[in-house]
Amino acid sequence: MTAQDGPGREQVLEWVERVATFVSEEWGLAPITGRILGWLMACDPPAQTAGEIAEAIGASRASLTTNMQLLTSIKLIRRFRKPGERNVYYQIEDDAWSKVIRQKLAAFTAFDELAAEGLKLGWPDETRTARIRSARSSIAALAEVLDQATIKHD
Repeated sequence: MTAQDGPGREQVLEWVERVATFVSEEWGLAPITGRILGWLMACDPPAQTAGEIAEAIGASRASLTTNMQLLTSIKLIRRFRKPGERNVYYQIEDDAWSKVIRQKLAAFTAFDELAAEGLKLGWPDETRTARIRSARSSIAALAEVLDQATIKHD
């Protein structure tokens, strides 16, 4: 195998399994959800039918369907038909990961607003406000890093 051939199927499936573990452990989603994401990031062609995905990752069509609905509802993958074909295809959205990051950042922003409200409660000592301020400064640092990354990519 040359470098141009790329990784073998076994290597890709091992990587897909690592994606599944990450998604399960870090995001609390079912491992099959991670397998679907991993497969759709690595597969060729990039658009696959449910049957092709199920066969590739070793999943039943029933368990695949529920997870495909979840991924399409949160707009990480899209469902479509090719002109003149009856098959339904799935493909990871081009901006899937920026969507994930924006969702997480929105959650942090919402928590920052809660922390700001907490500081206005009139605490009698600096110890408790220091913990709240620490949360706010960590969120601000994350936002700054993301702003800098956005500036570099624009």
